Amino acid sequence: MTRSTSVLSTSDPRPVERASTNLPSRPAITERMRLRDLAQILFFALLVRPLMAIFIGYRTPGRQWLPGDGPFVLLANHSSHLDTVSLLNLFPLSRLREIQPVAAADYFERNRLVAWFSHTFFNILPIARCRITPENNPIQIMLAQLRAGKSLIIYPEGTRGSGEEIGPIRPGIAHLLEQMPRLPVVPVYLVNHGRCLPKGEWLPVPFFCEIRIGPPQVFSGGSRREILERLRSAILSLKNVED
Repeated sequence: MTRSTSVLSTSDPRPVERASTNLPSRPAITERMRLRDLAQILFFALLVRPLMAIFIGYRTPGRQWLPGDGPFVLLANHSSHLDTVSLLNLFPLSRLREIQPVAAADYFERNRLVAWFSHTFFNILPIARCRITPENNPIQIMLAQLRAGKSLIIYPEGTRGSGEEIGPIRPGIAHLLEQMPRLPVVPVYLVNHGRCLPKGEWLPVPFFCEIRIGPPQVFSGGSRREILERLRSAILSLKNVED
């Protein structure tokens, strides 16, 4: 796994203005990229979606708040490896390669097999958690992908929690928003994912889950502290929604 007057849109039903960025032309699509596109689409179409439909009950209140195109950020609580599968599964198969889960390089690239699986089927954006240099700076790596039109899944707590409580939000997202004003940030609260696939387990158990999606938050000012507090409040408001 920010600004004169603070402006935050939390419930404005109007279409979200896209982040003001100068998007470079996309790189030429290589044969390897096309094969990865196909592999991910087949993985979700033939394995993930049938299994989730059969074994896991889902509700997705607020689905209308998902942006029709990018760039944007999905900001969610994190308690299970199932979280990323569920969030990617919200989108049409044709959009999967546009959306990258931000992931710890030391964990998801710890060996060749894990790296291949993570990049091929989940299209991760690996970032360093230690020994940060100008070349591997996480903020710059995320900015480069957003400016290329990609969208990101970010878990702002920085790691998986043991339950559904929301820990402190790390400042990386505020740094990101400082450099990319008006980037839509969509708050998400995941319910029961940690029970369906607890930390340390690899086989899910049938359990009803929910993905609560809130209106996009758009910042054009404010301090880092204000932004972090408002983002955390946006996720907490979804946690406290009455069933």
